[in-house]
Amino acid sequence: MTDEHAFATRAIHVGQEFDPGTGAIIPPVYFTSTFVQESIGGLRGGYEYARAANPTRTSLQVQLASLEGGAHAFSFASGLAAEDALLRSVLKPGDHILMGNDVYGGTHRLVNRLFVPWGIALSTVDITDLAAVRAAMRPGVTKMLWIETPSNPLMKISDIRALSTLAHEFGAIAVVDNTFASPYLQQPLALGADVVTHSTTKYLGGHSDVLGGALVLDDDALAEAVGFHQFAAGAVSGPMDAWLTTRGIKTLAVRMDRHCANAQVIAEALVGHPRLEAVHYPGLADHPGHDIATRQMSGFGGMLSFAVAGGAAAAKRVAESTTLFQLAESLGGVESLIGYPTEMTHASVQGTALEVPDNLVRLSVGIEDCTDLLADILQALDRT
Repeated sequence: MTDEHAFATRAIHVGQEFDPGTGAIIPPVYFTSTFVQESIGGLRGGYEYARAANPTRTSLQVQLASLEGGAHAFSFASGLAAEDALLRSVLKPGDHILMGNDVYGGTHRLVNRLFVPWGIALSTVDITDLAAVRAAMRPGVTKMLWIETPSNPLMKISDIRALSTLAHEFGAIAVVDNTFASPYLQQPLALGADVVTHSTTKYLGGHSDVLGGALVLDDDALAEAVGFHQFAAGAVSGPMDAWLTTRGIKTLAVRMDRHCANAQVIAEALVGHPRLEAVHYPGLADHPGHDIATRQMSGFGGMLSFAVAGGAAAAKRVAESTTLFQLAESLGGVESLIGYPTEMTHASVQGTALEVPDNLVRLSVGIEDCTDLLADILQALDRT
């Protein structure tokens, strides 16, 4: 298996060689906490203790690195655990991090509540505005530019190549949260980013049955630092979580095709609906980031959001009136989910500059029959 093979082929085969002892087509899951040594310091395959490495986790990391086009990948217990390890590997007290004003609430909470008290400076900006980003960068102090595209939950699109170039101009690294797009639709490292982060709980796992996170990068020195923090702090994915993520990744390509197709149909059908003020989906031709998304993505994803006329009360009624779209946090599973971000995924930024509009509803469009999904949303809107 080489990088010359197509994405869908690599998703199934990279890191997934059959078991040579039995011929089992699916590699075994290594449920073990420790590994017997041939002699003191004589490790079999480099394995010593499961916090340091586990063959099942190694297989997933090889798979992730291939799909994102990176040299190194790390699998963590959650997306936030991955972000935490990266932040501690790069930043020190006195440094500054700049991120978009529409990032996932948990990412902002992590930095604002844990790293700012430690001495890290945090500021936010409309990251789709390159001039504003440049003005917010602090020469010699800004060490990280955090890019989330498409963003959560307003579906803003940021120019990864331009922002990465700008970050490097200031001596900062460019980090891209690629969770919404997945590596099937977007390749940030190829566009100049330094690190890609994922909540593998979402599209990579794809079935709402596993929690995990990942980092993928090329820089050897940074990879060594991340690896040390992961080993020292221990926020690794367990073998079953790693195996479930790998199994999900094998169908990522076909799932993402269906997610994209369904979301496009629903977004187009909702445009102009009398009970909606706006529909946010980068696949719409009048979306502000449509042209950039067309250049840097191979599809527009399965996430969309819309603003409900009538304010918070009307938006809540819509979110609580669907049947196929189930009211729950998270996203990226085969089943469709609906959420009210201001009190769910983004509750931690209420009352701040990052506060989500209270009439916004977010959809994670699954792979069910699109006719059924659209009918479900339309009947919920009829109740407002």
